Amino acid sequence: MGLLQLLKSQFLSHLLICYVFLVSGIIINLLQLCTLPVWLLSKQLFRRINIRLAYCISSQMVAALEWWSGTECTLYTDPKSYPLYGNENAIVVLNHSFEIDFLCGWTFCERFGVLGSSKVLAKKELAYVPVIGWMWYFLEIVFCKRNWEQDRRTVAQGLQNLHDYPENFWFLLYCEGTRFTPKKHQISMQVAESKGLAKLKYHLLPRTKGFWVTVQNLRGTAVYDSTLNFRNNETPTLLGILHGKKYHADLYVRRIPLELIPEDEAECAAWLHKLYQEKDAFQEQYSQTGRYPAPVVSPPRRPWSLINWLFWSCLLLYPLGLLLAQLISSGSMLTIFTSVALCSAASLGVRWMIGQTEINKGSSYGRTQIDDIVKMCDTVITGAALMLQ
Repeated sequence: MGLLQLLKSQFLSHLLICYVFLVSGIIINLLQLCTLPVWLLSKQLFRRINIRLAYCISSQMVAALEWWSGTECTLYTDPKSYPLYGNENAIVVLNHSFEIDFLCGWTFCERFGVLGSSKVLAKKELAYVPVIGWMWYFLEIVFCKRNWEQDRRTVAQGLQNLHDYPENFWFLLYCEGTRFTPKKHQISMQVAESKGLAKLKYHLLPRTKGFWVTVQNLRGTAVYDSTLNFRNNETPTLLGILHGKKYHADLYVRRIPLELIPEDEAECAAWLHKLYQEKDAFQEQYSQTGRYPAPVVSPPRRPWSLINWLFWSCLLLYPLGLLLAQLISSGSMLTIFTSVALCSAASLGVRWMIGQTEINKGSSYGRTQIDDIVKMCDTVITGAALMLQ
């Protein structure tokens, strides 16, 4: 094991990443709060400022994947569609099979310059969570309750408010609603059989209501059907990323003009089920050949996520180092004992958070759920846990 790899595997390194992320996040949240008067003067200027402030938080997660672990992301797509990526609004439909699939989705956003303006739908409780939840509040993320009849109108209004958004954005959706596991897949296929739907091998049945409401209220965008897998049958984990383990992700993206998607709810649901049958076929091809049916395009890593991460690290770790040096030089046993106790508590908390994001600790498929739009909160939970290590 090399010296750098040894450094990445140490819990102290993970604790410092946690410190930088949380403290910088709180500082950025306070800066976002200071932008509220700007809304009264210029809503579009308020939005542009908060896109860049939000980037300072979310890009730290992407930096952990791209620069800390060195994970590679290869894109398979139609060369004719490639120039449009990042230059239009889009609904990105992702499969939900891995602990870090949301990070790969965010990396895709970062490579094309729309990470700061990327959107999701999350449950209402997350609006009160510091750093991520507060950041999303200022990005005009739609927060939902667990009552679809109430959420239908709230979601529609929130999406319509994005029609005059000043910069291109991507709207990320996990239509399966929860991560794929064998148990959930078995239950899902029982539902498919009872409804006379085609069975899927690599996906759960998509939840159609949230998708239909999204496409109805974001007309004028495109749909990016995105299918993710990892080479050599790897099962990447958040702990692996934090320990600096390198993975290689392959992402297949198809651009589908929104006018090809039916506006009728029943027809749109049938269209989405057909889309997932096609995604299943793509995954079958990948499992047999190790490739997707499109040319390889490799958008380069942009340095900005790394520069942002280094900036906040230098800004916050230097005073922390001075503080620790003073504590040690003071010789006070009480001070040293308190510091050790706090670090131990942080260690236990971090390990607990990581445990909650493991796939086998995920939500139980088959419970009463609103839709895929509510389950987008998985992104926040896993994203926050990634940086809290």
